Amino acid sequence: MRCIDTNHPGISVLRQCELLSLCRSTYYYKSIRDDSYNIQLMRHIDEEYTRHPFYGIRRMTISLRNKGFNVNPKRVKRLMRRMGIEAVYPKPRLTMASDGNKRYPYLLKGLSIEYPDQVWCSDITYIRMKHGFVYLVAIMDWFSRYVLSFEVSNSLDKDFCIKALKNALKSSKPEIFNSDQGVQFTCEEFISCLEAFDVTISMANHGRVYDNIFIERLWRTVKYEEVYLNDYETVKNAISGLNRYFHFYNKERPHQALGYKTPYEVYQNGRNDVKFINPQDGLHAQNVHLKNTLILS
Repeated sequence: MRCIDTNHPGISVLRQCELLSLCRSTYYYKSIRDDSYNIQLMRHIDEEYTRHPFYGIRRMTISLRNKGFNVNPKRVKRLMRRMGIEAVYPKPRLTMASDGNKRYPYLLKGLSIEYPDQVWCSDITYIRMKHGFVYLVAIMDWFSRYVLSFEVSNSLDKDFCIKALKNALKSSKPEIFNSDQGVQFTCEEFISCLEAFDVTISMANHGRVYDNIFIERLWRTVKYEEVYLNDYETVKNAISGLNRYFHFYNKERPHQALGYKTPYEVYQNGRNDVKFINPQDGLHAQNVHLKNTLILS
């Protein structure tokens, strides 16, 4: 990795890998094959999937062939699995997951989202670089679209998701946390972190993109406005670019659905508008700022 300085006088290679969420073995690994063609295919798969998330293996294969790539469905399936993506459509639940992780029901259907920190959501997406790729996880407040934290990793492990959650929980906590049923969000460590803060857990139904729609829209925005405009050379460049963009997204970019206010304005103003009536009686918070009320169907 170009962002690792093996001759740094004060920081060891091990510590640099930890700071970049990079396994040291991955840094020392030398591939015996040229993976450039697969990387090129994955870049086009990512762009096509962002435009048409309902494309499955067959449609994706045809799309790549129409662009001049000699590719078969077997390779497309392998690359899409490597990227952590699949076509979005309702699927029959023919088998139960065998990993033993606990699943939770989807709780947002018909729920009126009326104030910040009522519901947080999270998801993972693929982020391409010039010579590779990384994964991005974000924690977002559903009401305001405010991105509370994000982390980048070179693998789909659970650690970077747990780190993002812990960073978000340093400033506040939600009543409900919604995610998909991926192993990163159903692992014991992630669930225990939410339970420690007495957070109610909700999980989107498998294959139902609309159960976590706002963070899916966030990925589209991030990719078109930041990732596709910048070919990140290194993981460090990717983290720096995303950090800069999320600051812009949160505090400078007007959001049409928010009345052309920024997510930060709506999040902070909404929290200030929440008034507690005699908290000693255990009454729930009542929000007087209802212009951005969301009702999920």
